Amino acid sequence: MCAWTVSADDIRATRDQIATYLREKLLPFWIDNSVDTECGGFLTYFDRNGKPTGETDKTLVCQTRMIFTMASAHRAGLGDGRCAKIAEDGAKFLVEHFRDTACGGWYWVTDRRGKVLDDSKIIYGHDFAMYSLSELALATGSELAREYALRTYDDLCRHVIDTRYGGYYEMLKRDWSLKPGGAYGGDRKSLDVHMHMMEALTTLYELTGSVVHRRRLLEVIDLLLTKMLEPTHGTGISQFSLALEPLRAIIFKAVWGSDRDAEQDEGRPMNNTNYGHNVEFGWLLNHAGKILGEHSGDYTEVIRKLYDHCVRYGIDREYGGIFVEGPNDAPTINDEKEFWQQAEALVGMLDACVLFKEDVYWEAFGQVFDFVWNHNINHDVGEWYALLNRDGTVQWDYLGHAWKISYHTVRSMIQSEKRLSLLLGEG
Repeated sequence: MCAWTVSADDIRATRDQIATYLREKLLPFWIDNSVDTECGGFLTYFDRNGKPTGETDKTLVCQTRMIFTMASAHRAGLGDGRCAKIAEDGAKFLVEHFRDTACGGWYWVTDRRGKVLDDSKIIYGHDFAMYSLSELALATGSELAREYALRTYDDLCRHVIDTRYGGYYEMLKRDWSLKPGGAYGGDRKSLDVHMHMMEALTTLYELTGSVVHRRRLLEVIDLLLTKMLEPTHGTGISQFSLALEPLRAIIFKAVWGSDRDAEQDEGRPMNNTNYGHNVEFGWLLNHAGKILGEHSGDYTEVIRKLYDHCVRYGIDREYGGIFVEGPNDAPTINDEKEFWQQAEALVGMLDACVLFKEDVYWEAFGQVFDFVWNHNINHDVGEWYALLNRDGTVQWDYLGHAWKISYHTVRSMIQSEKRLSLLLGEG
């Protein structure tokens, strides 16, 4: 074990640096630029200078993530009431234009005015509908948000629970029938969707206190821990068959709109794990345990293994930052650095500091934070570039896209500030 020798002055300086950036640059960028004052909802496509690209289609994942950002910011005491109004207006647009009143659930893509362009039922997006609307109901008491968070939960229970193998189907057509297999995803399950289901159910249970929602949350946690982690290293496995057999991870068609190449037609190697998902799962699991309270199980050692693996293989000791992915038992050969893994690593490493009080996690946090501060952030605008090379040169320079929005970056700063305050005994 490594002793905790970090000074309060260092922690406070970092906390104040993040707090100032969050309030003066990052959150104001999204408050000032994302609201579609003409059509409602949110604009999400921004170039490297923070200017609209001219593309205006609206995706379920970005609309719901913007609602979450603004609701969580208001709940954290930020925005002087502006964030609450923005989130509530966003929820009204979501219900009016993305809700499938005939079949239930939510459409995947609309145009700027809300005309449906893709009526698929993608459960990743439903996770974020339930998550964001639950957060909004907690933040403002919105009855609309509460109603549709619960409706989303009911849709998922009615249509996508796999009663044979467990877990949730993920890629479906409008009528809730499964899409074809392979690149269309109808024959796969993923850690990603089930992790975000845990995240959403945690917030729903926090909202309702329902014993039924509690049981459903414990159920998905159990599935994640027993089926979706590699047993030797405790790291995440990305994709599975419907029967929860591990598969090589492939890229799906017409879902995210922007993905790194899998490099091999048959998918990524089996001995491969995503460092960002691992640390994100770690801190979300820790948070779920706190919301569940006693009798939920002890997840400490599961979380430690996820964090320690990231420290050993995911952190770039030369340039800083966290790599995207790599083998379970060896250094990565993929040295790209995506924005969202950096954001989640900041929270995860600080979560480890709070849990275990060991210097090694603070050092890892510092290596990621310095990389983010010096390379990821466009300080003139406030938001982060999407994808960087190992040395910090920008590879994908846009600040907003069909899938990249404020969710990871703003949440990372809010959650990092909170953990730094806890380390100072002020939380």
